[in-house]
Amino acid sequence: MRLITLAIHTYDRAVAVRMLLEAEGIPVTLQNVNLEQPEVSSGVRVRIPEHDLPLALRIVENPDIFSGAVANACTPTSHRTILVPTDFSEYSLNAARAAIRLAAARKADLAFIHAYIDPRMSGSVQLSDNLTYDVAETEATEHLIAAANGQMAKFAESLRAMMKSGELPMARFSTDVVEGVPEEAIINSAKEKAPYLVVMGTRAAERKEKDLIGSVTAEVLDDCRFSVLTVPEVVRPDDCQSPRSILFFSNLDQEDIIAMDTLYRYFPESHSNVTIVHVPLRNRFTDRTAGRSALALSEYCRKTFSHFTFKSVPVTPKNAVQELEKLQSEHSYDLIVVPNRRRNALVRMFSPTLAHRILFQADVPMLVIPV
Repeated sequence: MRLITLAIHTYDRAVAVRMLLEAEGIPVTLQNVNLEQPEVSSGVRVRIPEHDLPLALRIVENPDIFSGAVANACTPTSHRTILVPTDFSEYSLNAARAAIRLAAARKADLAFIHAYIDPRMSGSVQLSDNLTYDVAETEATEHLIAAANGQMAKFAESLRAMMKSGELPMARFSTDVVEGVPEEAIINSAKEKAPYLVVMGTRAAERKEKDLIGSVTAEVLDDCRFSVLTVPEVVRPDDCQSPRSILFFSNLDQEDIIAMDTLYRYFPESHSNVTIVHVPLRNRFTDRTAGRSALALSEYCRKTFSHFTFKSVPVTPKNAVQELEKLQSEHSYDLIVVPNRRRNALVRMFSPTLAHRILFQADVPMLVIPV
């Protein structure tokens, strides 16, 4: 078993890291420890088996995530609930079909969620000694709730009918109707359920321009700390099962290994051709160092993820989306993968994330992995 050095810390920090990793089942060896006075040891090496590197990186990069149920977000094989938001549109139904096929193949449960907005929360509220609402608004809310629950019941019945007829594979699912702004309701539901995956439908590219501001899917991509698979309405549900050709966006840092490992766990039996498109962060790399880093990443991936084959292609950060269109026209990728860092709302307003930009310009399923 080949050991590699994960990090070099002071003794106290190295022990804390060892405890964190061993709690997740990763054996750890500490080296260069002053046995007579361990508290003054400096430069203690934290060493782990090489094959445990992707999981170890996820743990040390996100120690707050590895507590309770939320740990499942970083280990797709350990938790089997797929969260599927729906607004009962045709494109969300298409995403539901894709999610059912994924759930059946991976022995996962499904949780369908629909969110409605209470008109009393967006309208005027009458204040008095007691907080009261207009009777008409109350009746409108009750009607809205009844209509939402009725639509969800009809939606669930149609899915069961398709399963009984053999149009869809059998899969266990639950439904939930909640009040709230859709993107907030979806993110809160994800925090509660810690899903294996979130699957969301999107419109075709030419229709997405209408959704450019206020897109629920885009907001979820930016804020959700669980992997999200977007399914355009023009994509067949079967196309999400086992992608043969994958385009993977890379910043040439260790988070790429975390994201690649997550991708591999989602499709462990898929013999996919992966094109690593490296979009290095500005001012961090020269052309020469970027080339060396891309080569090292590709070599590591070839050794670690044996079912995938790899090649790498550089693109410029400024024109990444335009170059994506050229690559897609030449190679016709089945899946785009984007490691996504969380950014605050003000930064996103003036500089949308790569995942956000691709969402509105590509008719290809996209897997967005938080790192």
